[in-house]
Parts: sequence; structure tokens; C-alpha cells
Amino acid sequence: MGGGTQGRLAAGQAASLPHRPPGPPGRAADERRRAQQVAGLLNDAVLDRELWQRAERSPDATYVVDRSGAHCFAAVADRARRLAGALRDLGVGRGDVVSFQLPNWVEAAVVFYATVSLGAVSNPIVPIYRERELGFILGQARPTVAVVPTRFRGVDYVELYDRAAEFGGNRPALVAVGEPGDTGRGVLAFDECASHAPAAPVEGRSGADRAALLYTSGTTADPKGVLHSHASLRYECRSIVEHCGLVASDVVFMASPVTHVTGLLYGLQLPVMIGASAVLDEVWDPAGACERIHRHACTFTVGATPFLHGLTTAGGAAGAPAVDSLRCFVCGGADIPPDLVVRATRDLGVSVVRAYGLSELPTATCGGLQDLPERRARTDGRPLPAGRVRVRGDDGRAREAGEGELEAIAPEMFLGYLDPTLDEAAFTEDGWFRTGDLASIDDDGYVTIRGRTKDIIVRGGENISAREVEDVLFEHPKVEQVAVVGLTDEVMGQRACAFVVPGDEAPSLAELTEFLSTRGLARQKAPERLEIVDALPVTASGKVQKHRLRAWAGDVATS
Repeated sequence: MGGGTQGRLAAGQAASLPHRPPGPPGRAADERRRAQQVAGLLNDAVLDRELWQRAERSPDATYVVDRSGAHCFAAVADRARRLAGALRDLGVGRGDVVSFQLPNWVEAAVVFYATVSLGAVSNPIVPIYRERELGFILGQARPTVAVVPTRFRGVDYVELYDRAAEFGGNRPALVAVGEPGDTGRGVLAFDECASHAPAAPVEGRSGADRAALLYTSGTTADPKGVLHSHASLRYECRSIVEHCGLVASDVVFMASPVTHVTGLLYGLQLPVMIGASAVLDEVWDPAGACERIHRHACTFTVGATPFLHGLTTAGGAAGAPAVDSLRCFVCGGADIPPDLVVRATRDLGVSVVRAYGLSELPTATCGGLQDLPERRARTDGRPLPAGRVRVRGDDGRAREAGEGELEAIAPEMFLGYLDPTLDEAAFTEDGWFRTGDLASIDDDGYVTIRGRTKDIIVRGGENISAREVEDVLFEHPKVEQVAVVGLTDEVMGQRACAFVVPGDEAPSLAELTEFLSTRGLARQKAPERLEIVDALPVTASGKVQKHRLRAWAGDVATS
């Protein structure tokens, strides 16, 4: 890395994240911290230490299998230390943010562990985000460096980040993963950075330090930055290891993006914890996934409804390779049809358990492998050890059983939002997280999610803010009023439907899709169904009655 390039990029570095307490002050923060203390997590254990130890104990054991082949623990650890040296020379220090928007490649693991070893905050960005979302993240998180592909699936990421910087007013230094000579335009090549002189891990860190900043869409138009510590992420992985009985001989299959909380935790971190291998699926293809599961004898996976549906359909096809090595499928996300769980269990011979979680609390509840089939198919399980759930009814009282808005508290719960003004509404006075989801809890403690108080659509495990899409569609010249709702879909969990009151001329679905694209929204956020209506049903206060829109669309399952 020449001094000229290094100096030019380092000059544009962003400031560290401002210091803030790990969550809102007072009783709520104390309760959450106490939950982690009970679990023995607030100690000197940091995530990258596990990788260095694994590289010493099992240097030649396979850690990641991706599009470029198998990569052992020692090789990944060496590249992570070297990349850390390059990041340090680019100005990354304790508390700084390093973003990465990478496919399911081994480079994502290298970036993650290099970043946290410097005491910096890792910011994985889901692959569907485009200019609008990226601009908000770049402007709020102020990353010093972003690591991206040079090109992937037809997208030029250098150009994308240039455009995103116009939205957010911040252009981090870019490190690009690509073919030799395919970088330029003031961008550093990843392979060059990963060959840098290594940097030693920063001393004096603890499990309470911030390790990850994850962005999730909620009820507002802008994504929310979710802060996790080393302790919360470690406990989450440890609890899943114990709950599912995972050991070093297990092989994780990961089709969820490693920049999503699911892929980050179970594809990159969990294998390091137990010395297992992970097979990263780059582009989702059900038939190809079955072949890879068979070839690598994968035993465990976590994914949203579309992945379970795809495997079940492809695995049951004539001539499909057997996936009988797969022992457990933990299925999370919205609207998991009970019949799909039954069919997958029967046709694939795999134990399917439903789970419920959020970026803020990755696994609030999970079904057990020993649960009765009816429980596994029709409930979202019970809290993991040290976690608790309750529901708050319309009368404002919290109960351990019954129906209402689900509240939860657990050691793996996040520290708080990057924007601390969001914390007050997110937590109760006694430190429980308000999930915004409606649920029932039976007398045995099993939780079943019934719907959402948050106005979000969960499509393929990704949260889409209906408000964000509505706000942009409202700008269309043919749209007078608009409401976007999620309709149940067996494959994707939910799909978006736009109800539009038109002006002089009604828009087509293609017009609306193109309009959203020109405004920089990810194509996955575009409605997949359009209903032209004369008026939207509203309450006396003018609030749109979305449950009536779902009923009009025939979506009785979510009404």
C-alpha cells in the first residue's frame, strides 16, 4: 500500500461513534446489564479472541467453504490480522465504524474479525440496500472504511457508493473485492490490504464493548441502527449451540446473507465458537442448495421461510440429491405456515423448529428438537435459558400468559439504538424490550406470534418499512393516496401490496416499480401487487385501517 494512496484515503476518515451508555439510562439499562451479568458474559471475552484460539488449536481445520473453495481457521485468522493492519493505517481505531456489504464470501469473515480486533464496530449491510438506504447509513454511522465487491450481480458497487454518498454526505474509503486490476477510482484492492503487515489485537477490551452495528427497518422510513456488544453476540451463539446440541463435527449451511443478523451469527461466528465448518451459499438456488448440502454433508441451518420452502420443494423433486445429512432447520421470520413445517419434516427427514427473533434480540424464542410435532409446527417455541417473555394486554398490564404485545428480556438483547432518542419507546421502565409484535403465550410458556403492531413487511426474512415505500410512492404524479400492506405468501412469508387512490389517471404496477427504482429504493421493496381503490378506509382520527385492506385483498391469515 503506497503512502500516497494511503494518505489520500485516510484523510477522508470519519469520526468515531460518539460515546453513549449501553442503552437508555436508569432502571432499564440496569436490568439489561444485570441479565448479562447473570449469564457471566461481561468479562474479558471478545469475539476475535475465539478466532485466534481456534487458529492455534485447529489451524488446518476447515472454517469456511465458499465460491473460492475451502478456507482453514489459520488462513482466515492470518488474513484478518493483516487486514486489521491495513484498516489501522487507513485510520480505523477504537470506536470507529467499518461497513461491509459483501456476498456470502469468506472475505466477510476476514473483515468482521479484523474490525473487532481493532476495537472498532463492524457494520454489515444487507445486500438489498441501495442508494437511499446506504446514504442514510453512511450519513448516520459515518464509517471510516467500507468493504464491497467491485461488481456483483450486475451492480457496480463503487458507483453505487458514490451515488449513496450524495444522499448521506459521507463517502468512506472503499476497499473492493475483485479481480486484479478491476479496482481503481481511488479504491484499494482487498487482496492487497489482506497482505499488509499484521496488526496485533487491541488490548483492554471487554465483552461489554460494542462489536456490531446492524440496521433494521421498522415503523419509520429510515433504518434503525442496532448496537450489539461482544457479550450479546457471544451469548446468542452459545445459547443456540446448547439448544440444538451442536458440536465441532457439525457443518453449517448458510444461505442467509452473512451481512444479515442470521448469517453473521450462525454462518460466521458460531462455527468459530465450536470449531465447526460453514458452507456459504452465494446466490440462492434451491436445487443447487440441495446439491451442496449433500456434497458437504451439512447438518444444521438457520433461515427464513423462503429457504425452507425452496429446500422442501427442490428436495422432494425426482432425481434430487438426498439431504438426509441435514439434522436441524431453525426457521425464523414472518408467517411460517404450519403445513410447511409438517411437509418439510416429512419430505426432507429433518427436524424443523420455528423461532422468533429480531435484530435487537436475535432469538427470543425457539422450538425444541424434543417438542411434540404439533408444538414445533404451530408455535414459535419458548424462551432460551436466561431469557424471559411476557405479553402486555390492552389494559396495560403485563402477563406471563395470554395475548397482547410481546415483551422480552435476555442476555443477547442489544445495547440500544445508535440514535438514543429511539430507546425510550423501545424499552419498558423495567428494561424489557417492546417487540411491537402481537403474540399469545400458553400455560406451558409456548409463544405464537399473531401479527405486528409495527407497520413493517417481512419479505424473505428482510424487514421492509411500509411507511418508507408509501412516502416515496406518494410523490408519484398519478398517486393521490397510498397504503402499503403485507399479504401472506407461502414462499416469501409476505409480499407487499399497494392500495392506491389515483389522480386523473391510474398508475400501473410497472410504473410504480420503476418510480421507486429511480428514487434509489431496493427493488425488493417494490409492491408486487397493486389495487386501485376509490378511497382508503380510515378511522375517525384519519388513520388508515390496514386490517380492512388485508381483508379486501382476501388475506384472512393476517387480518
